[in-house]
Amino acid sequence: MEDGGCAVLFRSPRSRLLGVPNALLGIALYALIAIGLVLKWDARLLFAMTLPAIAMSAFLGYSLLTRGLQCRICWTGHLANAVLTVTLALLAFHLKVDATSLFQVEVPLFAESRIFRLQAEDPDALYKQRENLARAQQAEGIWAARLARDPKDFESAWKLARARYWLGGHAEESRRKPYLENGIAAARAAIAAAPDKPAGHFWTAANMGALAESFGLRQGLKYRGDIKDALETVLRLDPAYQQGSADRALGRWYYKVPGMFGGSNKKSEAHLRKSLTYDPDNAASLYFLAETLIDLGRKDEARSTLQRLAETPVNPEWAPEDREFKLKGNNLLQRMR
Repeated sequence: MEDGGCAVLFRSPRSRLLGVPNALLGIALYALIAIGLVLKWDARLLFAMTLPAIAMSAFLGYSLLTRGLQCRICWTGHLANAVLTVTLALLAFHLKVDATSLFQVEVPLFAESRIFRLQAEDPDALYKQRENLARAQQAEGIWAARLARDPKDFESAWKLARARYWLGGHAEESRRKPYLENGIAAARAAIAAAPDKPAGHFWTAANMGALAESFGLRQGLKYRGDIKDALETVLRLDPAYQQGSADRALGRWYYKVPGMFGGSNKKSEAHLRKSLTYDPDNAASLYFLAETLIDLGRKDEARSTLQRLAETPVNPEWAPEDREFKLKGNNLLQRMR
C-alpha cells in the first residue's frame, strides 16, 4: 500500500479540500442527496449538487493516471459519483436509456466505441402501460414537471390528475391518499387554466370520489357536495365527455351517498342508463348499474347486466380499468348464483 497506494494518497495534499478530507465531503454530499430524495427536492437541484463532486472526481482521476498511482478506494468513490450523476441527470431531464444500446463497449472499459442513446420519454405511451405501476409513476412525474414549469399547461394538468387518480387506487397503501389529494390539486390547476373545459372538473370529482369512497365517512362528508357540483358542471359543459363519464360518476354518487344526504338508487339507475346511451358497452357503467339493481331488489336484471358485462369487448383506451371491472363483475355474478 505504501508504494504508490492508498496510504500515500491519503497523506497527500490532494486528499483534502480546504483542510477537509475528501471522504468526509463525499459522505456529507451523499447524506444531503439522500435527504433531498426523501423530501422530494427537485431532481434538477439534486443533479446540480453532484456536479462539483464529479468535477473533483475527474480531476483526481486524471491525477492518478498521470502520476501512475493506484487506489481502489479512490476509484470506487469516483465511480459512485459518476453513477449518481448519471442517475440524477436521467431523473432531472426525464430521459430514458435505450437498454439495447447503453454501454455497448469494447475493451478497455469506457473506450470510444461506447454508445449512449438517450431519448425523451412519452408520458402518454407510459400511461398506456399503467398496469405496470412504475410506468404510471414515470408518466406522473413527467406531467408534474411540465406543470411545474408552466402552471397554465392545461393538458399536463388534467393528465396529471388522471394519473394520480390511477395511482391513488393502485399504489402502495401509504401513498394512495397523498396521490389523490395531489390529484385534486392538479385538477384544480386544469380548471384554472381552462375553466370552460370539462376535464379539470371531472378529474377533480374523480379524485375526491376516490378519497370519499376509500378513506372513511369524514372524507365522504367533506367532499360530497363538491363532487356533485363538479360533475354537474361537466354535464353543463359537455355531457358526452369521455362517453358519458359525468352521468356514470353521478350514478355512483347517488348509489354511495346515504339517502338522508341526497342519495337515491332510482336516480343512480337513471344516470347510469343515461351514461350507457353514450357507450352501451362501458364496463364501469354496467358494473355500477348491476350493483344499483341489486340494491333495488331486481336481481334478475342485475344478473343479465353482469352477463352483458362479461361479453363486452375491452376498450383499448380503458383496457386496464375494463379488465378490473370485468373481474369484479364475474366475482359478483358468482356470488349471486
